[in-house]
Amino acid sequence: MSVTSASASTVAAGTVLDLPAAARSDTAAGALAAAPPPLAAEAITVRYGRRTAVDAVSLTLSEGTVYALLGRNGAGKSSLLRCLLGQQRAAAGRALLFGRDAWRHRAALMARVGVVPEQSDAPPRATARQLARFCRPLYHHWDGGAFEGRLRRFGVPADLPFGRLSKGQQGHVALALALAARPRLLILDDPTLGLDAVARRAFFEELIGELADRGTTVLLATHDLAAVERIADRAGILADGRLLLDEEVEGLKLRFRRIWLAAAAAAPATALDAFAPLAARETVTGDWGVETVVTAYDDERFRAFQGSAAGAGAQVTSLTLEEIFIALTGAGADQLESAGAGGPR
Repeated sequence: MSVTSASASTVAAGTVLDLPAAARSDTAAGALAAAPPPLAAEAITVRYGRRTAVDAVSLTLSEGTVYALLGRNGAGKSSLLRCLLGQQRAAAGRALLFGRDAWRHRAALMARVGVVPEQSDAPPRATARQLARFCRPLYHHWDGGAFEGRLRRFGVPADLPFGRLSKGQQGHVALALALAARPRLLILDDPTLGLDAVARRAFFEELIGELADRGTTVLLATHDLAAVERIADRAGILADGRLLLDEEVEGLKLRFRRIWLAAAAAAPATALDAFAPLAARETVTGDWGVETVVTAYDDERFRAFQGSAAGAGAQVTSLTLEEIFIALTGAGADQLESAGAGGPR
């Protein structure tokens, strides 16, 4: 082969080893920036008859993101996930996996996607080892050693029929199968539902270890908000099929605050009116005082309020992701009242 043709082949293959170091770095960075995201939803709408289950939802997961998809039962999470996996065709919009239409190219795309469903459809008589042998030819980068190692760490018998395993063991098998494929994208649909505290902890510890090792992109739909708060970079909250928010978890926690004022303060029922521009979600009053959740907290404005006659003694506390979720999804003032009664926490 001539030097010219060899160079042409090298360029065609995307190799940049002949370039200076700075140029190689710039080229690699440009290629990364140009690569399509692992997952994108473009105005996905799902209808069942006259009912709209998912209403024009759009979101994008960049490489290495851990995204928590949150919503109450019936919010539309499962319908959205089926569209994202190419299992269901949307009434409008489309789902893209690695830049390709998930519905049209599902067979080719799923080799790069690991899935842990809410309910496994594994044959009850098949053992974990048999399931691994079935899955191995479907993936390009199957890691059988990692699969066996995870079963040992989880204490799951490799040769016991799946139907005879406990709920927690079945969940661990599903995670081990998904991670053995060394996926670029991992989608988990409420994977710890029904697991006890020990099994949930082991599940998330294994997931955290995988993220640290490979930086896999993860979409996690869950009700276990306390666990997901430790690992999620971004969160999206669905309510009645609509995406209420889609933002960084840390930024979300910075702008949500609970403000509490003792009953002894002047006019406690109206004292927090000064915070109306900060979008108060819920205000609860009682013999103990008044509290409100604000969605656009600002330190400077709070200090000014605290220094006023009406706000003297006001206290502010942070909210957990679960508390933010309750405030946004309208789970009811009763829950907020029971959480806040007796003063700040």
